[in-house]
Amino acid sequence: MEENTQLGQTAIIVAPNGARKSRVDHPALPITQRQIINEVIACRDAGAAMVHLHARDHNGKHSLDIDDNIRLYQALKEQVGDSIIVQLTTEAIGQYSPEQQMTLIKEVKPEAASFALSELLPDASYLHQASEFFHWVASERIIAQYILYSPEDLKRYFHLLTQGKLPTNTHHLLLVLGRYQQQQTALPSDLAPFLQQQLFDHKQRWAVCAFGKYEHQCLATSMLMGGDIRVGFENNHLNHLGTLAKNNAEQVVQLKQTAAQLHLSILDADAFRQLLIT
Repeated sequence: MEENTQLGQTAIIVAPNGARKSRVDHPALPITQRQIINEVIACRDAGAAMVHLHARDHNGKHSLDIDDNIRLYQALKEQVGDSIIVQLTTEAIGQYSPEQQMTLIKEVKPEAASFALSELLPDASYLHQASEFFHWVASERIIAQYILYSPEDLKRYFHLLTQGKLPTNTHHLLLVLGRYQQQQTALPSDLAPFLQQQLFDHKQRWAVCAFGKYEHQCLATSMLMGGDIRVGFENNHLNHLGTLAKNNAEQVVQLKQTAAQLHLSILDADAFRQLLIT
């Protein structure tokens, strides 16, 4: 596997809707299965290599229900095949237990899935169960993305990795700048505490997502530091000029243009997949 510090290449991940938002937040936020699929296709065509997928129920609410997720995942894969990596979320939003999160992935077996360590491993009593699950995910060659909300989360990740509680292969890191619940606006400087030497010495690739109006600037900083990026309405509705973005695909296009200006190449799904799977 290539080192994640290799400059010159970055992957764009898109998070088109998230768990909490509706069309009240943005009239183009995708809610229905057809809207989500159309948005993913548009973002793929704009340059996204991976989609962070949130299923919604018949009322438009975030759902980890197995049937809701299987229907969306299979319908999307029928449309896009391997042309974009489809990552299923396990976000709990205070409603789902670690057991429900794990059951979803065991039943759907998606190509990729995201896991907040703070949700799957809320305390030491979950360590054995979560460790077994994460090793199973790696054995199934499901690309795991560990979501880390703070430098302390990152240190915990490296500690678990050293202990052998997490597998060393087939995963990716997402560093989160800002928090939706607290209405924080992330700044590029918020990335600095995450930039520990272990991160640069590490062989796994990492990405950044950022809440608020400076999302584009935060993601440009990530690209310059050798990271991948995640953009989309889950975190922010504004474009790089500070005005309302038309849709998620517009945000992807803007970041692709910024990458070109920085002399960085954008990884497509096939190239990104090869770097993530070992």
